[in-house]
Amino acid sequence: MGELSSIPVVLNRLGVEAAHERIKLHIHHTPVLTSRTLSDLASTPQPVEALVGTPYDGKRPAQPRIRLFFKCENYQKIGAFKSRGAFHALSRLAPEQLAKGVITHSSGNHAQALALAAHTHGIKAYIVMPTISTPSKIAATKGYGAEVIFSGSTSQEREAVVEDVIKRTGATLVPPYDHPNIILGQGTMAVELEQQVQELVKDDISLSVHGESDGHLNSHAPTNGSMLLGEASAGHLDAVIAPLGGGGMLSGIATAFYGTGTRVYGAEPSFEGADDGRRGLEAQERITTVKTLTIADGLRTPVGKINWTVISDKCRVQGVFAVSEEQILSAMKLVIERMKVFVEPSAVVGLAVCLYDEGFRTIVEEEGGKEGWDVGIIFSGGNTTLEAISKMFATGDKRAERAEAKVGKDEERVAENVGG
Repeated sequence: MGELSSIPVVLNRLGVEAAHERIKLHIHHTPVLTSRTLSDLASTPQPVEALVGTPYDGKRPAQPRIRLFFKCENYQKIGAFKSRGAFHALSRLAPEQLAKGVITHSSGNHAQALALAAHTHGIKAYIVMPTISTPSKIAATKGYGAEVIFSGSTSQEREAVVEDVIKRTGATLVPPYDHPNIILGQGTMAVELEQQVQELVKDDISLSVHGESDGHLNSHAPTNGSMLLGEASAGHLDAVIAPLGGGGMLSGIATAFYGTGTRVYGAEPSFEGADDGRRGLEAQERITTVKTLTIADGLRTPVGKINWTVISDKCRVQGVFAVSEEQILSAMKLVIERMKVFVEPSAVVGLAVCLYDEGFRTIVEEEGGKEGWDVGIIFSGGNTTLEAISKMFATGDKRAERAEAKVGKDEERVAENVGG
């Protein structure tokens, strides 16, 4: 198969910064928003009844103090963060590789991101998509000029088609998440987030939990890699929570923030075993298969091999938390109604952790003390529709099934893996 890179790539902060220089002209510098309402909700103890049946049943609810900063990748090109990795991957290809085009297998945002990046570079893109892919995703991918080639829905079927196309065309495979150049590209959002939070707090120090005690903006370097984990100062994020699917984004963010003093956490849905990252960390072994119909359809994929080496490093990712479908919907409703921001379910798992995961909230209370934490939340994308949202919020036992699941032969429900 055509390889994305034969040159060893080191995953470090300098690599992320170099990636940002390469792609910044091709991507949107997405905004960072704040919400006093959601920060206040995150700082309010959960009702006692919400903890019934959990490990915290009978205990006093945590009383964390949290200020939230939202990195809005739903405003990124193609409506999701995936453009960053795709543009960086193509920027690293040799001219002879670009001349033969690129290929991937994806029915998700990576398909559109690679199609856009290829179109921008004036090269051919071959996208292998399962026949069960939604018509809107097929149309969007074709709209960027890609040649869509259909396959079966299993990974083996898709990979077989990819191999055939590579043999025929010599195209280079650009994977959705499991490659260092993808990881470094996705990590560029962390560089922006860090700088944007500093600028916001410089203009309004009350946005930070540390503003009242500091009275000044931290002029030391959260960007110089010298701060210790847990050092707190206005303008410096105490933690960042990112959605975890294949792990390209989380491992990229963890790479960017390593050594800055900012803790990094992952967030997953728990429905039907979608929390493979959390379970893998508990078992100290990567889980290789995921079959789930979680409404967070962008996270229906196992963590990649390379990404696992980052995510399983406790020094880089401090933990992974999982939230229920109901908690995801609740967080999504708050974002749409209170912030007036249009997001997909996968985008709000980090906020759901802040609001509803008592384990995380206890950590903030214990480690943040009376001051609390400034927390960055990644809104990973906004690629959903009003029709899909209405189905998600419909009542009934089969609500989760109606959200982005497909009907296969014999009327069985088929989980469409759109994590790429």
